[in-house]
Amino acid sequence: MKAWFTRRYLDLLGSIYIYNEHRGYTALDRVLEAVRTKHPEAKELIAAVEKHRADERKHYTMFKRWFELQGTMPIALDRTFGHIDRFIEITFGTSIDNLDTDAIIASDELFERLCRVISLTEKRGLKQVEILLEHPLVKQDKALHKIFQVVHIDEPDHFLPYDKWLAENSRRMPNAWERWIDRMIHSELLFIKLPLLFLWFGAPRRTEWRDAGENNPQPRPRTALSA
Repeated sequence: MKAWFTRRYLDLLGSIYIYNEHRGYTALDRVLEAVRTKHPEAKELIAAVEKHRADERKHYTMFKRWFELQGTMPIALDRTFGHIDRFIEITFGTSIDNLDTDAIIASDELFERLCRVISLTEKRGLKQVEILLEHPLVKQDKALHKIFQVVHIDEPDHFLPYDKWLAENSRRMPNAWERWIDRMIHSELLFIKLPLLFLWFGAPRRTEWRDAGENNPQPRPRTALSA
C-alpha cells in the first residue's frame, strides 16, 4: 500500500511539473517577443529571459526523461493545473494563449504587470521546490530528487531579473492583492485539485509528448539522471 501511494504521488507530482515546465518555456516565447520589441535596449533583461526560457525547456526534458524511465506517459493535465495559467487568467482576464502581446508592448502598465506575475510565480516555484527536496517520498526517488536539485539551483535566476528591471525603472513591486492571488492559486492546487486528481484513477494519460513537432535546439542540462 505504501509503495502504491508513493508511486501515485510521484506520478501526479511529475505530471504537474512537466505540464508547468512546458507551459513555462512556451509562454516565455511571448514574453521575449514583448521585451525585444518594447525594450530592445534592455540587453541584460533579454538575456535573462532567454536563459529563463532555456532553463524551463531543460527542466521539461529532464521530467520527460524521468517518465520515459518509468515506462509511462504523464497524466493529461490542462491549464487548470498551471500556476502561471491561473495567474494570467485572474490578472489579465484571458488565457495565456489569448494574451494580446501587442497590447502588452503598447502599455507600460500591462508589461509591468506581466513582470510581477512572472516574478511571483517563480518565487512560489522556489519555495515549493525547497519543500519537495526535503519530502521523504521525493527523496526515495533519486532521479527525481536530482531533477529538483537542478531546478532549485536555476530558480533564483528566474525571478531576480524581473525584480531588478522593475526596481531600476522605478516600477512598483507586487502588492498585497497580487501576493494574495499567488497564495490562493497555490492553496487551490494543494488542497483541492491535487486531492481530487489523486482520487481520479481513470485520469487519461497523454498519447504524445507536449513538445512533439516543436523546433527546439537540443538543451544541455546538468546531468540529473545519469548517476
